[in-house]
Amino acid sequence: MDSINKNQPEDNFKNLAGQEGIDKIKELAKQAGSCFFCTKNDKEGLFTTRPMSADHIDDDGNFWFLSAEDSEKNADINKDPHVQLLLQGSEYSDFLTLYGKVTITKDKDSIDKLWNPLLKTWFTEGKEDPRITVLKFSPVKGYYWDTKHGMAVALVKRVIGAVKGETYDDSIEGTIKP
Repeated sequence: MDSINKNQPEDNFKNLAGQEGIDKIKELAKQAGSCFFCTKNDKEGLFTTRPMSADHIDDDGNFWFLSAEDSEKNADINKDPHVQLLLQGSEYSDFLTLYGKVTITKDKDSIDKLWNPLLKTWFTEGKEDPRITVLKFSPVKGYYWDTKHGMAVALVKRVIGAVKGETYDDSIEGTIKP
């Protein structure tokens, strides 16, 4: 444990799994509204990141996206389906990183369920656009950082800590597994 957490009088670690993990994933994803969708590429051993919004997050914690078949993202996934999502819900809390695998399909029922008329910006032929694919991101593990009681309490604790010269914060973090 690092020196900052050793000075903390409160326990600020809680690993989450199962339904509790799924609930936290959905809560933090809702706060964030969008994510950075990171894929590996073989060009330089780096990863490629682009902003995306999940079109749906199901009861199992899977993220569903619509994507163009000819996109760099889909090409990266076809080479290596392991993906990382990075989410930030606010300036000081609601952080989440997830690792998982993506499957790509052209399932028409899923496209119908996920379709939103604003997507016509990218899929100009509407939901019948032949380029549309469905990406299903299934998280395997992750890590989260959040507050226990919200930002107001967290701010008060930080101010008290600063005045007293002691470590008080309302943070909570840990591993997360659906």
